[in-house]
Amino acid sequence: METVILAVVIAVVVLGALGGLVVGSRRKKPLPPPPTSVPDITAPPAEPHIGDEAETPRDEARRTIEEVDLPDGSAPVAVEEPPVLEVPEPTAGRLVRLRARLSRSQNALGQGLLTLLSREHLDEDTWEEIEDTLLTADVGVAPTQELVDALRERVKVLGTRTPQELRALLREELLKLVGTDIDRTVKTEPEDRKPGIVMVVGVNGTGKTTTTGKLARVLVADGRTVVLGAADTFRAAAADQLQTWGERVGAHTVRGPEAGDPASVAFDAVKEGKELGVDVVLIDTAGRLHTKTGLMDELGKVKRVVEKHAPLDEILLVLDATTGQNGLVQARVFAEVVDITGIVLTKLDGTAKGGIVIAVQRELGVPVKLIGLGEGADDLAPFDAEAFVDALIGD
Repeated sequence: METVILAVVIAVVVLGALGGLVVGSRRKKPLPPPPTSVPDITAPPAEPHIGDEAETPRDEARRTIEEVDLPDGSAPVAVEEPPVLEVPEPTAGRLVRLRARLSRSQNALGQGLLTLLSREHLDEDTWEEIEDTLLTADVGVAPTQELVDALRERVKVLGTRTPQELRALLREELLKLVGTDIDRTVKTEPEDRKPGIVMVVGVNGTGKTTTTGKLARVLVADGRTVVLGAADTFRAAAADQLQTWGERVGAHTVRGPEAGDPASVAFDAVKEGKELGVDVVLIDTAGRLHTKTGLMDELGKVKRVVEKHAPLDEILLVLDATTGQNGLVQARVFAEVVDITGIVLTKLDGTAKGGIVIAVQRELGVPVKLIGLGEGADDLAPFDAEAFVDALIGD
């Protein structure tokens, strides 16, 4: 019994010794000694607290006021320069410059007709070729038939046909179709109020926003002040693009949040135009797909909201001349939603289908008022029927 008790005591002592060793091995290493009186130069200085005394100034050489270089006023001071505004080209001389460009691309129509009419014998096959030339140029079926019938009669009466006589004859008949007695003025100056209000509509890809910016340049060139309304809120870059156009000529741009309410932006644009006392407010709308009924309905809403301020003076439909007959489909749908008052034909220099001018006017019963003939900032010009026909058939 004593032997057992002794064994237990020995076991307890051994276990206690082993436990002490384990605990001792787990003790943390001793902390480093406290820092000496030399401060750590890498440590940031402590922030002063309210009531602390200011640091005793260091003993260093002080400069007198005579030794300090003070500005004498001769050094240039950086001043933010206002943006340099561009001076748009006057509209009066644009058609002179653009006529040559138009004639280069339209010779297929005018010169083609003159060549056919100059044949010694104008048989039925020749007249069919004349019809095909006109239809290919997108003149349209009804205007083509009218022109061919008139030419047949005139040539029969004329008898002999010199090149000069044929050119004069063709010019006269084309002018009848294009129309010389139509008012093509862009209405921006109502007599009883300011500002004039112009809304620009059209599908994506026709150059609608660019046309709005170029129209602002036309108006500024004619001495008008302009506010731009960026009501195309569905295309991310549209408002930025329009604002850039405006800044170049000093026109203020009203814009709203992306994907916001276009009608609200248009309303605010007219409101600011009134407050600023400008001459014209141009409203750029979203490029509606003519197959999207909901979007077309929204375009009608924009028109109604704007008219709470004042009637619209112009609703300009922008069409891409290179789309031909498809452009007529677009024109027809837009005309059902809003009362189109004028047409802007862009990219007219890039197509031989100049007959679209005749066809779209016949389709809508409204005139072509502006034409775009290039990518330049001032390549938008008022449409002139005589200059257009002269460009078609050459001098």
